[in-house]
Amino acid sequence: MAHDVPSDRRRLLQLAAAAAGTLWLPRSSWSQPRFSSDPFALGVASGSPTADSVVLWTRLVTPGLFVGVGSEPVTVRWEIAHDEQFTRVAQRGQAQALAALAHSVHVEAGGLEPDRWYFYRFIAGNAVSPTGRTRTFPAPDAAAQKLRLAYASCQRWEHGYFSAWRHMREENLDAVLFLGDYIYEYPPLLTGVRSHAGSGVYSLDDYRQRHALYRSEPELQAMHAACPWLVTWDDHEVQNDYAGLVEGRGGAVPDFAGRRAAAYQAFYEHMPVRAAVLTRAVGGLAAGAEMRLYSQHRFGRLATLILLDGRQYRDPQLCTSGGARGSGEVDVAGCVGWNDPARTLLGAQQEGWLDAALGQGGTAWNVIGQQTLFGQRDARPGPGQVLWNDSWDGYPAARRRFIQSLQRHKTANPVLLGGDIHENWVGHVKVDYQRPDSASVGVEFCGTSITSRSRGNEKTPQRLAENPHFVFADAARRGYGVAEFTPGLLTTTLRVVDDATKPDAAIETLARFAVQAGRPQVERA
Repeated sequence: MAHDVPSDRRRLLQLAAAAAGTLWLPRSSWSQPRFSSDPFALGVASGSPTADSVVLWTRLVTPGLFVGVGSEPVTVRWEIAHDEQFTRVAQRGQAQALAALAHSVHVEAGGLEPDRWYFYRFIAGNAVSPTGRTRTFPAPDAAAQKLRLAYASCQRWEHGYFSAWRHMREENLDAVLFLGDYIYEYPPLLTGVRSHAGSGVYSLDDYRQRHALYRSEPELQAMHAACPWLVTWDDHEVQNDYAGLVEGRGGAVPDFAGRRAAAYQAFYEHMPVRAAVLTRAVGGLAAGAEMRLYSQHRFGRLATLILLDGRQYRDPQLCTSGGARGSGEVDVAGCVGWNDPARTLLGAQQEGWLDAALGQGGTAWNVIGQQTLFGQRDARPGPGQVLWNDSWDGYPAARRRFIQSLQRHKTANPVLLGGDIHENWVGHVKVDYQRPDSASVGVEFCGTSITSRSRGNEKTPQRLAENPHFVFADAARRGYGVAEFTPGLLTTTLRVVDDATKPDAAIETLARFAVQAGRPQVERA
């Protein structure tokens, strides 16, 4: 059923007010049950930081079952302090954990000091949450000297253990960029390292259960509690290879729009994002309304962080074998429409927004977090091209527009971070990928997965030889990347675990790279 915009906007304001927690409720109106078990079993998280605010997140659950704590609202108190003992409280307030949102809480804590670390916690009835650590970003005009962030993606639960997150806690990070595939929607995998209960994920309750399963992992909880996250999604948060409102592979349902709406709501309920991402509130999702995750975050004069959504607005993939939906390797010469200039990965509105963001300037680095491999990767040695139609390769006109925008605005030091492919690829953003001698306008670091399997390294050497704009690739190892920015230098370190199928996996450095400001050239460090 369609929802009228005014009522949806009113509902959004109600949800935002409940999340912001800036008003005190009379004690007589509190809903304060006594819990017989820990309602904070999914931990705490923070995200969407600005110079004076940050989102604080938690969700009340019944441990083990990962369901809510009844049908009534629960009053949750929150505190954010300068010290871990909470003797110097900076802000405190209350929020209502609503059953309609799975008793999740999204506090938009404002009035904070810029470039400052804080500690936070929640209190509900007789229960106190774990303590989280978060930070605000420097003021837009501040001369910040260092930003250290990790980028990560693709954490299929059955493919391994989350030991990479345990090691990431030791990296002394300012923020995490999560670039998609936080959950996987598949039925249990019988050949996995471990297997979960249930079947495939289709309904709102299904998606809530799957998010809660992943959130129950102690290593992931601890990393969420260590610093703020900036999050976007890819396909598995809904369904493998879906494109906009077009269904992807596997598990067909009569109402895909309804399935997508359920997935989007569950994503909101489990992520530290602002209520404003719900452009027409929760009710609007069922009518196909967007959930706007693309965003821009400034870290003083040092860096602008741009986060994109390459899944919600894209055109369907072209020329998949047998006319199937979803992705595949495509012989470009035989694909009608491959170079259609109207085709888009980001959608016209997001493309316009990105063009404006790239033209703003004012920072030494421009970091673009998006879902997948950006540079062309030809899988066929010699003449002709075989390209993967689910990455930017499948949307060449959209990629050209992106590159032209970087050129037109003379965007300072563009750095593209990606995921999706479960492999590490490092290279240069070229003006024309058909001409190896064309100019580079930026650099690219596409990261491996936290656990999700790849096809191995057998074809990596020949693919590197065929695509010389890439300088490094590895398809064998799981892990994450750490990017450290100073005014004059970017250092990127590829960190990998020795075996993601072991809960006690050790960590090591696979490779390290340097990029000098003003020179879009990747060098081994």
